Amino acid sequence: MASLRYQWTPFLLYGKKLESSKHTTVYSQGETGKGFYYLDKGSVKITLLSDNGHERTIDYVPTGGLFGEHGAYNGTYLTSAITTSPSVLHFFSDDALSRVCREHPHAAILFTNSQIFKVRLLAEIIAYQDSPVELQMANFLLKLTAVHGDEHVPIDQTSFARYIDTSRITVNKILQKWRQQGLIELAGRSTIRVVNVAGVRAILG
Repeated sequence: MASLRYQWTPFLLYGKKLESSKHTTVYSQGETGKGFYYLDKGSVKITLLSDNGHERTIDYVPTGGLFGEHGAYNGTYLTSAITTSPSVLHFFSDDALSRVCREHPHAAILFTNSQIFKVRLLAEIIAYQDSPVELQMANFLLKLTAVHGDEHVPIDQTSFARYIDTSRITVNKILQKWRQQGLIELAGRSTIRVVNVAGVRAILG
């Protein structure tokens, strides 16, 4: 959620700064975790590999956001994270997290809230995966808007198509319909802004 962005900034000195080039795999689904990350600059996409081998892009990490929380304390990474542009990350090991929470008790609440939000996101995505394409797109777009706030959501039509497992032509038709209905604004093919949240939510019924 947007309210969680930048809340971890005061604790960056506890982490290890990493600079990653574009298309760098930060962690892979199924790996045993060694910690989690904070996105300082750049962009990172989160993907989920289904049992049938289909990879779906399910989230885009906003700057100032945490990701990979499920890998803390030797947890298993439930998703994969890949940079989509040159990025600056901060890695927090289990020891670093323990130290932050010990010296700043409210940090444990921030971390837990972020972790809960990610688990709910995964659960809702799975719940909608057999729904009609338009419902899946509406649900996904609302979730991204909740994270990025009023900013344009950085998702292109190809990524949307991969998420829904449909063609880019189908995605484009639905986006153009929503634009004509005054639900969204399109900035080229790479960003979307929801201008009528209630209208998009109504699609879900």
